[in-house]
Amino acid sequence: MIAPEKNRIVLLAGATGLVGGQILQLLLNNPEISCIHALSRRPLKVSHQKLQVHLVDFTSLPPLPHADELYLALGTTLKVAGSKEAFRAVDFSANLAVARAAVSAGVSRIGLVSAGGANAKSSMFYTRVKGELEEALKELPNMTLVIAQPSILLDYRRGLGQPLRLMEMISIPLAKLLSPLFPGAYKPVRPQAVARALVNSVPTAEGIVVLTSDQLVKLGRR
Repeated sequence: MIAPEKNRIVLLAGATGLVGGQILQLLLNNPEISCIHALSRRPLKVSHQKLQVHLVDFTSLPPLPHADELYLALGTTLKVAGSKEAFRAVDFSANLAVARAAVSAGVSRIGLVSAGGANAKSSMFYTRVKGELEEALKELPNMTLVIAQPSILLDYRRGLGQPLRLMEMISIPLAKLLSPLFPGAYKPVRPQAVARALVNSVPTAEGIVVLTSDQLVKLGRR
């Protein structure tokens, strides 16, 4: 583990999401961060002297400003996306496009919000796409990569303007109640903990680091 540098410049994609919004707040409050370039499809409700918002089309990205770190929190749901193709366009293609553009802009450290059970060979579409993205990012040259694999996120998406999902209404209360019984990689975790674990780990990590849900819970308390 190395010491984090000061006056770092950060790229963030997905600042309007559950975890991405928490990452943004932590970065804004971090005195070691001098500038945050947020890539978004729509304007953000947050303003700050350190924050620069870039409205972009993720299918046709412009050259990105120089940065030291990238946080990838772009994601959708099958219901919101409307099809598997549309889901993959966001969760795989858009994230990978940002990562490649960020490398060209000087980024050497990436933090990724993935998912528990992510596996490029999974029979489940959702976890397969997440796993394929992880594998693609591992191929980027000379990169420190920290992958967060949260299980159930203990928060609702109603504040994001997304429809409340039936499974969400059922799973979150149950997960809160039964959390002590879940084994490590399946332990429910709050979005704030995922964000804190990534923001604290990315500047100091070396090589490829995978943080399972129980590790996110533990690191998120610090």
